[in-house]
Amino acid sequence: QVQLVESGGGLVQTGGSLRLSCAASARTFRFHVLGWFRQAPGKERQFLGAFRFSDGTTGYADSVKGRFTISMDNIKNAETTMYLQMNALKPEDTAVYYCAAGLQSSLITTTRGYNYWGQGTQVSVSS
Repeated sequence: QVQLVESGGGLVQTGGSLRLSCAASARTFRFHVLGWFRQAPGKERQFLGAFRFSDGTTGYADSVKGRFTISMDNIKNAETTMYLQMNALKPEDTAVYYCAAGLQSSLITTTRGYNYWGQGTQVSVSS
């Protein structure tokens, strides 16, 4: 059983910053990858970035590279926290942001590669 709980969303002005958190825990097994996605109204869920536990690799979508950064806390524990630091936010970053856990060992960039999802946190960027 995996629990993923996002927090840190809110309303911010263009150019501002936010840091999202994802508290991740698993009782009987460890997930291999944690990822961030977002979904704007009427659009498909979009990959933002992910962290692989086996070697500490982090990967990002080109659209957010240089603005968004993933960091981790307590990666060796059963309860891990993943952060998404978002800078220079734009109105088009407005979406619900999701944390996801995958059992595969690759940094997959599609939703099909992830087995568990959090409930999401709303990020709104005003112009």
